[in-house]
Amino acid sequence: MRPWLARLGDQSPAPEALSRFAAERALVNARGLPLRFAAPDTLPPANYELRIHATGVVATRPGNRHDLLNALAWLAFPRTKATLNALHAEHLPRDGARRGRLRDALTLFDEGGALVAVSDLSLVPLVLEHRWKELFWDRRTDVLAGMRIAVLGHAVLEHALDPFAGITCRVMLVPVDTRALVEPAQALLERLDSAAAQWLAAQPQLTPGLLPPLPVFGYPGWLDESCAEEFYADQRYFRPLRGTPLRRRA
Repeated sequence: MRPWLARLGDQSPAPEALSRFAAERALVNARGLPLRFAAPDTLPPANYELRIHATGVVATRPGNRHDLLNALAWLAFPRTKATLNALHAEHLPRDGARRGRLRDALTLFDEGGALVAVSDLSLVPLVLEHRWKELFWDRRTDVLAGMRIAVLGHAVLEHALDPFAGITCRVMLVPVDTRALVEPAQALLERLDSAAAQWLAAQPQLTPGLLPPLPVFGYPGWLDESCAEEFYADQRYFRPLRGTPLRRRA
């Protein structure tokens, strides 16, 4: 998202500016309709997700940083965001007034998700089994060399504006080769975006349990506290696993 933020500077962007960025990228929703952003008070009443799917218009409150970060997520992860929206639109009429487990998972991932590129697959069990100290401290060199985290969730990004211990994402683990982690950032993002969209579309029984948690604040160097071994012993934040670990999902 940094290239778009750099172009915005310190201004609080109007939806029209974000729409221009979307047009530059030729972004579309899952139906192939051009994506654009518009202030809610300029739009007729409609369900948020159904409107995006039917028209390509994302209701975006001017000056609202939560909505700005959502728009930036569309710019950075267009395939994944379009797939999330399409699945919401498909299942919302079936759910009625009560959101089902699949849409719970979609919302968790949309608000608090991250895509994790992993070239060292020996790190994957440490994530799934919540072996946080072993992952982030004992093997921090391997994590820095073999794992990249790209945050999709705009609620998490909003929290990260004032970072603190406890910020946790629901993640999708994407195996990649070592070369992918040293290629230009945009190339890696496109690879992750495509993989995530394909995975989501192929999960007829998606539930929150298929998206393991990852305390992203523990990534070495993200917080100053991560330079101390005892930081990773605090189970208020680095919680042990309860139940059976998931199989690797990618």
